[in-house]
Amino acid sequence: MSGEHASRQLIDDYARGDATMAVDTVWALEAHLETCALCRSHLAACVATEAPGIAALVDTVRAGLEPQLDAAVRASSRRHRPRWVAAWLTPVMAPWLAMTVLVALMALLLDAVARPMFFGGVSPVLAIAPVLPLCGVAASWSRGLDPAHELTASTARAGLPLLLRRTAAVLVVVLPALVVEGWLTGTMSAAQWLLPSLAFTATALALGSVVGVTRAATGLVGAWGVVVVLAWATDHGPVDLERVLQPDQLPAWGLFLALGIGAVIARRNAYSTL
Repeated sequence: MSGEHASRQLIDDYARGDATMAVDTVWALEAHLETCALCRSHLAACVATEAPGIAALVDTVRAGLEPQLDAAVRASSRRHRPRWVAAWLTPVMAPWLAMTVLVALMALLLDAVARPMFFGGVSPVLAIAPVLPLCGVAASWSRGLDPAHELTASTARAGLPLLLRRTAAVLVVVLPALVVEGWLTGTMSAAQWLLPSLAFTATALALGSVVGVTRAATGLVGAWGVVVVLAWATDHGPVDLERVLQPDQLPAWGLFLALGIGAVIARRNAYSTL
């Protein structure tokens, strides 16, 4: 790469399918071609001269598709999404985020009408707050929920950066909702749930590099659910939920978060494979 554009030699090698090109160079070039019209025009010219077989194949495919494309009904304009939405969200995330917010609202309702029945008076909102973002994270990189997952995961910009953008989109929706609910209940400070929530999210991403993000997030939600059930069943016996989320436990949650972030960084290349 030279300056803001790819070199002509690099584009020529790419057009010819040079097998000696480094993988990271190919990745960088493909990512650059997505946004640079000038380099794409150079690539088209190179394909015509350096790889006539590929150019002939493209022309054949275009000739076969043009009649179908001309007959196709244009999609309604309301279906068109801004480019930044496609970069940060997947279509299946919208209902999952709505469900996550609905779960938080139901917990707020239970907190208002039946708190004494829950865990010796501990807020139900506090019980779900640490793992609430995992509902959206589970859907942000799900092979089963996203019909275009394989196509998305095979693009040049896929991998950890795309996963982090989608995770950030989940946190932007969920964390403000929890802040508002903590303010409304008057018993849940951000110190009690914010760091645990981030720690669970980072751990889900770290485990996701091994077993898949959806499985990791679901497993952590299940594990936390066991803790909550034990806290309710034992009535502050072996498991004291409120004690686990007290501010004096922040160093432990901070270590939990740091380990999760470290694991994500160490295995960052694992997210670029299906």
